[in-house]
This record gives sequence, structure tokens and C-alpha cells, in this order.
Amino acid sequence: EDVVDDALLNELIANVSGRFELECNRRFARTAGATYEFRADLMNIPVDRYPIESVTKFELKITETGGWSDAVADYLLSPTKSRIELASALGTSAEIARVTFTGGFVLPGGTVSAGQTALPAELEEACLRQCGFIFQNRQRLGISSVSGEGGSVSTLVKDFLPDVEAVLRKYERWEN
Repeated sequence: EDVVDDALLNELIANVSGRFELECNRRFARTAGATYEFRADLMNIPVDRYPIESVTKFELKITETGGWSDAVADYLLSPTKSRIELASALGTSAEIARVTFTGGFVLPGGTVSAGQTALPAELEEACLRQCGFIFQNRQRLGISSVSGEGGSVSTLVKDFLPDVEAVLRKYERWEN
């Protein structure tokens, strides 16, 4: 079995996955006890890790020296489980609120239990396609033009393959 490039491929997967998160303005990996901070006057909270499985607690901070104090909130999860919809604001725009929750996708290789959601296959496939492209073209990455006796060839250097970019658009997080 050829494992010469395994470390490079694993690094590529980690880097491309990180770029996917930056591009989509969200985190994908399921995490229990994740926190998200927001202005306390907001009532529609677009957490950065979804689908949301459960909400553990809300907290409010009025000053840095005062720290966090528990807050009580009536809420609903949006139908897509991507937002927490509060019945009333926890505070004012001059205060910060924090929610502790469990959310995100179970990544490939993990076991999906009841109430959890596996990473969509199209996202996994897009990551693998992008990694494959980078791996196959690693000697030419960053080259935008080549000149020779017969002329020159210019190419547009893009971050993602067009089909990968199309998949990522479907998983973008919009804050407002």
C-alpha cells in the first residue's frame, strides 16, 4: 500500500475544510457545548454551527468586570435548525449575550446517533474533488501565465473549482 502522500493528503483535507468554513462563514463539525456570542438586543440568533440539536443555556454580560450571569429565555429553533428565535431580547445593544448549544454535522468517520446529522455527502465530495485538483496540480499552483517560443497561455487562478463553489453557495451562513 502506497502511503507516501498520506500526510500531504491529510493536510490538504484539513486546509480545504478550513477554507470551506471561511468561505461559508460557519463551522461544520458537530460540537457539544459550543458557544456563540451576540448583541443582547438580537432576537434572531444565526449561530455559527448548525444544525442545532439542543440549547443548554443563555448568559448575559453587562460589563467585563461583572462577567457572565445566567439568563432565562423562551426560544424556538428555526425550521432549518440554523437559528435560535427568542421570544424577547435578553438585553440591550450595549450588552453581550452568549448561548451554549450542541450543533453541527457529524464528520466523515464519526458515528451518527439519533438526533444528529451527518455531513452532507455533496460537501464531503466537494472537499475531496478540490483536494484532488490541488494534489494533481500542486506543481503548477499559483501560475497564471506561461510563455514560450510559440506564444503564451494565461489562465485565471481561482480559489475553488466551479462545481465546488456552487456546492459551497448552498451552505453559506447569512448573519442577518
